[in-house]
Formats: sequence, C-alpha cells, structure tokens
Amino acid sequence: SVNYHDLSLLGQIWDRAHHLVLPTIVLGTSGMAGLMRQMRGNLLDYLKADFVTTARAKGLSERVVIWKHAVRNAINPIITIFGLSLPGLLSGAALTEIVMAWPGLGRLMLEAVLAQDLYLVMGSLIMGSVLLILGNLVADLLLAWVDPRIRYD
Repeated sequence: SVNYHDLSLLGQIWDRAHHLVLPTIVLGTSGMAGLMRQMRGNLLDYLKADFVTTARAKGLSERVVIWKHAVRNAINPIITIFGLSLPGLLSGAALTEIVMAWPGLGRLMLEAVLAQDLYLVMGSLIMGSVLLILGNLVADLLLAWVDPRIRYD
C-alpha cells in the first residue's frame, strides 16, 4: 500500500495479510487438482474393496463406511505426494510472484539465475533440498499418525 509505513503494527500486519489472499489462493489451488484427482481414484478403488463391502454388510452407516474405512486408506498416497510437493511449491511460486509483483523466494532464485549469482543459486537449491527433506519428514510423521499399520522401529 502507499501509506504502509504510516500504518500501525496491526495495520501493517492486516495490510500484508490482505495482499497475501490472492497469491495464497493461486498457489493453493494450482496443485490441488492433481491431489483431488489422485484422491478420487484412490477412493473409488477402496469403495469397491472387500472390507468396505463387509463394513456395509455389518450395517454401518454409509458415512462411517466412507470416512472410517475408505478415506482412511485412500489418504496415504495423498500424504506422501503432498510431502514431496513442498519444494515444487517454491519453484512454482516464481511465476505467481512475478505476476502478482510480490517479493519471494521463487522470484529471488529466478533473478539469481539470470544474474548468474552462483552463491545465491546454490543457497536456493540447498533451501529446496531442506524443504524436500522436511516435507518427507512431515509426510512420514503424518502417515504414522494416520495409519496405525505404519511403524518406524
């Protein structure tokens, strides 16, 4: 905003949050289509499985059958894909940052490559590697929490 420096601390925070809405929607929905398609395919496969038919035959409600039996098993690949997509979010953000005129890490890396700033490019690649490792760690922890069959001894 034009008067950003004249705003109070709360006003500055509100201004930044206000300007983050559209980039957040763009970045959040860009990868969501693939995840939704994968989840739909997994869920359709699990809804035809024998254990789901058995749960229906026991008289469980359709809501319980879907959420407790089918979704619980279908979500595992989605968690893994989500963990691996974290560094892709950084690289995909470059286009969004340029279009929205928002300073960010994707734009910084692109400008570093164009300026042949070797150290900044290496630092950005290391950051992407760390994000990949952290994404895998979070995905593994979520998988162990969601699926009791998965144990890391």
